[in-house]
Amino acid sequence: MKILKHLFLSLLTAFLCILLSVFDNYPIFLTTAFATSKILSSPVVATKPAVNQTQIFSLVQQSQALYEGGQFIEAVQLLKKAADEFQTTNDVLNEAIALTNLSLAYQQLGQWQQANEAISQTIKILQTFKDSNSSQEQSQIFAQALDVQGGLELAQGQTEIALNTWQSAAKIYQHLDDNISALIRNRINQAQAMQAMGNYLQADKTLTLVRENLQKQPDSSVKATGLYSLGNVLRSLGYLNDSHKILEESYSVAKRAGGAMPTAGGYAIAQSNALLSLGNTARAQTSAQLSLGNSISAKDYAKTAIQYYQQAVEIASATPTVRLQAQLNLLRLLIEQEEVSTAKALLPQIQSQIDNLPPSRTAVNYRINFAQSLSKMIQNSVELKDVAKMLAQAVKVAKTLKDERTESYALGTLGELYEQTGQLSDAKGLTQQALLKAESIDAQDIAYQWHWQMGRILQKQSNIPAATDAYSRAYNALKSLRNDLVVINPDVQFSFRESIEPVYRQYVDLLLQLQENTSQKPDNLIQARQVIESLQLAELDNFFRSPCLLARVDLDKLVEKEKSTAVVYPIILDNRLEIITKLTGQDTIYRKTTKVLKDVLEKAVEQLQKDLPVASREPDVKQLSQQLYDWLIKPIESDFANKGITSLVFVLDGSLRNIPMGILYDKQQQKYLIEKYAISLMPGLQLLDPKPLQNVRLNALIAGVEQERLIEGKSFPELANVIQELKQVQSSVQSSKQLLNQEFTKTNLQNQIQSTPFSVVHLATHGQFSSDIEQTYILTWDSLLNVRELDSLLRARGESRPEIIELLVLSACKTATGDKRAALGLAGVAVRAGARSTLATLWTVDDESTSDFMGELYRQLDAGVTKSQALQRAQLAILAKENRPYFWAPYVLLGNWL
Repeated sequence: MKILKHLFLSLLTAFLCILLSVFDNYPIFLTTAFATSKILSSPVVATKPAVNQTQIFSLVQQSQALYEGGQFIEAVQLLKKAADEFQTTNDVLNEAIALTNLSLAYQQLGQWQQANEAISQTIKILQTFKDSNSSQEQSQIFAQALDVQGGLELAQGQTEIALNTWQSAAKIYQHLDDNISALIRNRINQAQAMQAMGNYLQADKTLTLVRENLQKQPDSSVKATGLYSLGNVLRSLGYLNDSHKILEESYSVAKRAGGAMPTAGGYAIAQSNALLSLGNTARAQTSAQLSLGNSISAKDYAKTAIQYYQQAVEIASATPTVRLQAQLNLLRLLIEQEEVSTAKALLPQIQSQIDNLPPSRTAVNYRINFAQSLSKMIQNSVELKDVAKMLAQAVKVAKTLKDERTESYALGTLGELYEQTGQLSDAKGLTQQALLKAESIDAQDIAYQWHWQMGRILQKQSNIPAATDAYSRAYNALKSLRNDLVVINPDVQFSFRESIEPVYRQYVDLLLQLQENTSQKPDNLIQARQVIESLQLAELDNFFRSPCLLARVDLDKLVEKEKSTAVVYPIILDNRLEIITKLTGQDTIYRKTTKVLKDVLEKAVEQLQKDLPVASREPDVKQLSQQLYDWLIKPIESDFANKGITSLVFVLDGSLRNIPMGILYDKQQQKYLIEKYAISLMPGLQLLDPKPLQNVRLNALIAGVEQERLIEGKSFPELANVIQELKQVQSSVQSSKQLLNQEFTKTNLQNQIQSTPFSVVHLATHGQFSSDIEQTYILTWDSLLNVRELDSLLRARGESRPEIIELLVLSACKTATGDKRAALGLAGVAVRAGARSTLATLWTVDDESTSDFMGELYRQLDAGVTKSQALQRAQLAILAKENRPYFWAPYVLLGNWL
C-alpha cells in the first residue's frame, strides 16, 4: 500500500510556538500542530463493511478546517468520529493521527483530562503497533505525538517532564529523513522549557544551534518559517534585539525565495507574517523603553512598529487573517500614541472585515480586541453602545460555538466596559457570569482577572470586606499560576505593571484599610507582608521571564535568628506610604502610615538618584535625604526604642530600591542612618536563608578591567584605581587569585570559579543594573557578561564544587540612568548569583576611597563581625575622612546580612 506521506508532513507545525498576533491582555493565540491523516490508496479489509476512505478523509479535512477556524467543539466531534472509523478499519496510524489532533482540540477547549486521555491512547497504540512496511511513517507520527504530549505537559506546568518528552521526540526526528523543520521546531520548544526552568545557558545554546542550522539551509519557505518561529520565541523570552534580527532575516529569506514574484502565494504569507511579528517585537521594545524612562527611544520604536504593521497590511491583501491582525495591532498602537485621526481612518476597514468573519474563536477574539480599542476612543466620536454591541456579538458567537473560555473573556470584557462607565450592577452580574465560565474549565489565567475586576467593583460599591475577599481569590489564583503564567501568556512580561502588579498593591491597600476598621487585626498585617513578599518574587520572575526562584525560608522563623534586627517593608501606595516592621524576638508586627502621594515620593527619590552620583550636590542630597527620612524612618523609630535594634533589613519597594538607605538623614540628631544602624537589603526575605560567616577562610577570586574598553558599541572609560583596589583586597584576605585586564575573560572566570573553592568573588569592573534583563551586565575584557550568563556560570560551579560563595562584590557598577526600577537588575543578580550575599555599588566611584573602603571591609570581615556591620564600619571609616555621600554611600549589601 502506497503511503501519501506529504498529506501530513507538509502541514506539521510547532505546538506552543508562540505567535503574539494581538497585543492586549487576551490569552495569547497559539499556533498549534494539527497533523493531517495519511490516506491509503486502497481500502483495508474489515470484519464489517468497509468504510469509504474518501469519506473518512473528508471528515479529517473538515475537522482541520474547523480547528483552524476556531470551531473546536465541532472539530472534536468529527475527529472522534474519524478515530472510530479508522479503528473500525484497523487503520492504526490514521487512528493515531486523529487522536493526536483530538488531543489538540481538547487542549484548545481547556479540557485537560480528555486531552491527556487522547494523547495517552495515541502513544499506547503506536507503541504496540508493528508493521515493517510502515516503520518510517510510524516513527514520524510517534515523534509528532510526543511533540504534542510535551506541549500538553508544559501547559499543565510539568516543565521538566515536557522537556524530557521533547528530547525523546528529537531523538526520533534525528533518525528520519527530511525532518529539518520538525527538528528545528522541536528544539525551539525545548529552549522554552529550559528557559522556564531557569537553565538559561542551555536555552541559549539550543537557540544558537537552531539559528546555525537554519542559516545553513537554502532560501525557502521552510527556512523563512523556521526563522519566523525562532524570532517569535526570542521575543517571548525577552531577547528583543535578537528577535528583531531573526525576523528581519525571515522577511529577507521569504523575499529572496520568491524570486521574480516575491509577493505571490506562500512567499507573500511568509513575508506578511514576518512583518507582523517585526511590528510586535518593535511594540515590545516600545514598552521596554518606556519602563526604562526612555520616552524618545520608545517613540522611535513605536514609529517603527507602525511602519511594520502598515507594510504587513499592504502585503497581506491575499491573506485576510494576517491583514486583520496587523490592522488591529496597528489600531491599538495608534491609540496609545494618541494618533487619533489615523486610528479613526482604520475603524471602517476593520469593522467591515469583522462583520464578514464566519463564526469561530478567532472571530470572537477579533471582536473583543476591536472592542477594547474602541473603548479607549469613547471620547473621540466612538459611541459606548457600539462598543457594547460589539462585545454582545462576541458573547453570542462564543455561545453558539459552545466555547466557554472565549465566552468567559467576552462576558468579562463587557463587564469591564460597564465598570468603566459606572454601571456597577450590570458590571457585577456580567463579571459573575464570566467567573462561572472560567472556573468551570479551570481557566485560572483569566479567572484571576475577573476576581480582580469583581474586587474593584465591590470596592466602588464601598463593600470593603467583600472586595478584599475577591482580591484574595485573585491573589491566590496568581500564586497557583506562577509556574505557568509566562508559558500561558508570554505577553505578560510587557504588561506586568498593568495586568499583574496592581492586583498585589490594591490587595495590600484593601487589607490595610480593613485592618483600620477591625481594631488593628494582626492577621491582616501578616497577610499584607506576605503579599508584598509575593510581589517581590513575581517581579523577579518577570525580570527573568521564568519562575526560577524558590521560596526557601519561613518568614517568621527567619527573623527569630537574629535578636537585634528589624525588618522594614515600605509599601508605596497611590495616596500614602505604608511601613510594616517586624522586630526579631517579638510576635508583634508594627504598621505606620505616612500621608504622602506616590507621585511626590517618587519624584523626590528620582531627584535624589540623579544627585547622588554628583559629588558637588551634597546640599541637595542632604535636603532630599532628610525628607525621605521623615517619611520612612521617623514614624517607626519609636518602635525601636529600648529594643536593642542595631541592624535594619529593608525589603524595598519600587523606586526606593534605587537609592541606598544609609543616606537617609536625621536632621534632629545630625546623623545619617548608616551612623545609627547596620543596613542591608533583601529582594524578598523568603528567598535567602541567612547564616553567620563563621570559621570561613577568606579565599578570594579577584578580577578587574582597568583599561578603557569599547565592547558591543559601548564605550567604557579607564578605571585608574582598580589595581590599587585589588591590592587592598589581596592584602586583607588569606589567599587570592587575580585576573586583570586581558586575563579577565568569561572563559578564565568560569575556569577559576569551577576549579577552586573561593569564598569571595570580587569583580572591579564596569557594570550596569537595569529593569531590562538585556541591559544588566558586567564588563569582562572582551565581552559584556549578562545576568543570565553570570547565573549559568556560577550555577555550573555548584555542579562541580558544592562550596557556597559567601560574598560576591561588584565594585564599579551603576544603575541605568532614568530607569525607575533599575535596581531590580541588582536584585536579580543577588538572588541568582549563587552567593549568600552580594555587595554592589549604585554608582561608579573611581577614587582612592574605593580601595580604602574595600580594604576596611575585608579587615572587618576577617575580624568576625557580620557582613552588614562590616559594611557599616567600612562606610563610617570613609565618612570620617570625606563627608560627601558620593564617596561613602554607593555601597549596598543584598542577601545574607549575618
